[in-house]
Amino acid sequence: MENQENELKKSIGFFAGLATVMGTVIGAGVFFKASQVAQVTGSTSLAMTAWLVGGLISICAGLTGAELAAAIPETGGLTKYIQHTYGSFWGFLAGWAQAIIYFPANVAALAIIFGTQVANLFGLGNSTIVPIAIVCAITVTLINFMGAKAAGMLQSITLVIKLIPLALIVVVGLIHGGSNGVDFSLFPIQAGHHVGLWTGLGQGLLATMFAYDGWIHVGNIAGEMKNPSKDLPKAISIGIGLIMVVYLIVNAVFLMLLPLAGAHNAVIGNLNVASDASKVLFGGFGGKIVTIGILISVYGTINGYTMTGMRIPLAMAEEHKLPFSNLFGALTKNTKIPWFSGIVQLVIASIMMMTNAFDAITNMLIFVIWLFYCMAFAAVMILRKKEPELKRPYKVPGYPVIPIIALLGGLFILVNTLFTQFTLAAIGIVLTAIGIPFYYYLKGKYHFDAE
Repeated sequence: MENQENELKKSIGFFAGLATVMGTVIGAGVFFKASQVAQVTGSTSLAMTAWLVGGLISICAGLTGAELAAAIPETGGLTKYIQHTYGSFWGFLAGWAQAIIYFPANVAALAIIFGTQVANLFGLGNSTIVPIAIVCAITVTLINFMGAKAAGMLQSITLVIKLIPLALIVVVGLIHGGSNGVDFSLFPIQAGHHVGLWTGLGQGLLATMFAYDGWIHVGNIAGEMKNPSKDLPKAISIGIGLIMVVYLIVNAVFLMLLPLAGAHNAVIGNLNVASDASKVLFGGFGGKIVTIGILISVYGTINGYTMTGMRIPLAMAEEHKLPFSNLFGALTKNTKIPWFSGIVQLVIASIMMMTNAFDAITNMLIFVIWLFYCMAFAAVMILRKKEPELKRPYKVPGYPVIPIIALLGGLFILVNTLFTQFTLAAIGIVLTAIGIPFYYYLKGKYHFDAE
């Protein structure tokens, strides 16, 4: 913290940063969200439109967030942007929501997916899913304890490996072409039967946004990047652009190979779309290949959330904004890793793994995090007026159009969630608000700046 021994090592380069963005985003979403997007849109044209619009909003969001990441290149990412713009109170709530709820829940949900895939691959019973998930999360945490370089290397390796099954599906799928009897069309853009165009697009966007989530969290490791002002904006913008291309092509292949509905291997209602599509392309063995690819993909995603998530409590502890700040701020002697933060994150995630509310928690957290995303988008415009002299190594192109698109997209997600999933949204707000008493207690004890 204050002494030299507790300074974070600057060991992360551009490719590791790019791998963190892509590795955190490309995980379970690309494999498991195709079914839901197809179900709520009811047509191939609207499903593909939802993936495209979701990607464009995410690119605008990434380009907007990158200005904050470059201007405020501090470990803590989103929390620091909110604090710098809106003050200590809102910065604390952003950090609280991420450290205590958001990151552990993502690790838990992804670990359960990992456990489920392992159980299916080896024909194990459902009782093995949670133990496998916990062991998975433990191994990822231990790798991170080896240092930021080791975690970044794992992120880079899993990024390359996870793209192999995706590349196979894309290349062979495009060569194979559509299957007989499959009606795939991009135009005219229309919803399925009994689905309204805007309703279908809105619900489809909600689903794709979960698949695109994770882009902003590379900002959490800005303090450990060799050249954050140059590498961080590139990592975010290039990473999201590549992700959108991957998502579009992969989903096009799925929709060209499999019927939308009415068959045992239809896309709608089928969580094994990737496996079924690979069986069409490669035969029965293809399903197992894709399952292994999914395992590697999810493992890399868990690593991304673990690596970035454990640094949120560290940033808060440096300002005495968590109970037991001396422990949360402690770093390992050689690798300079926040070990106590990592253990607490692992414990919370493990407790969540032992519940059955993963989908509900994940939906709730998407709502909570987008509250702060929207505050971040607005922060770019606020700081342009409030602090024009602030050093900005990178500025949002097309200002203010790009930030406005990002903000409108975020507000659409929040309003849509309030109308369609009010209870989950309310629970998310309450859990975030639980941090408020801790804030005022710690503020009174340590008298930190509340501006």
